[in-house]
Amino acid sequence: MSGALPRRGNRLSRGLGQLALGLAGWRIEGTLPDVPKLVVAVAPHTSNWDFVLGIATMFAVGVRARWLGKDTLFRPPLGAVMRWLGGTPVDRSAPQRAVAQVVAAFAAHDRFVLGLSPEGTRRRIPAWRTGFYHIARGAGVPVQPVALDYARRRVTFFPPVTLTGDEAADLARIRAPFHGGMARHPGQY
Repeated sequence: MSGALPRRGNRLSRGLGQLALGLAGWRIEGTLPDVPKLVVAVAPHTSNWDFVLGIATMFAVGVRARWLGKDTLFRPPLGAVMRWLGGTPVDRSAPQRAVAQVVAAFAAHDRFVLGLSPEGTRRRIPAWRTGFYHIARGAGVPVQPVALDYARRRVTFFPPVTLTGDEAADLARIRAPFHGGMARHPGQY
């Protein structure tokens, strides 16, 4: 595999990711664009199983993606595994600092893919949090919407969205393909 997208693993790890998804009855629709930098917005996020599906998908498509998680996930004994899987701990009491740090990480790397849940929590919230948008805007990279569609058992890669700077319009375009019926717990979306 060549190209601009940061890659991880080999044929075996991709096969294991595909096997894990297949055994759970899931399939992947669409592809990631072959670009060196990207923010992946994964939704709906209503279950801890979303993380498992996300990691299996990351291995199945062979992408080296990073993700942010609450700092409590990175304590021993699982902290080293979470970091190996691409995780970076975030102090959620200072989210503005996290946005600036991730924008700087994009600038410091030639290839960087960041996967985030715009909801930022598994609970129902009135509107998506916008940190993912500000990261993508600050880094000058597109946003790739990805749905975890439990109703169809599909991980769907929608076309990437190039940001215009009109936050309301951009967020509407990013959110458009998602709906509550996709969620594991639709009432929480």
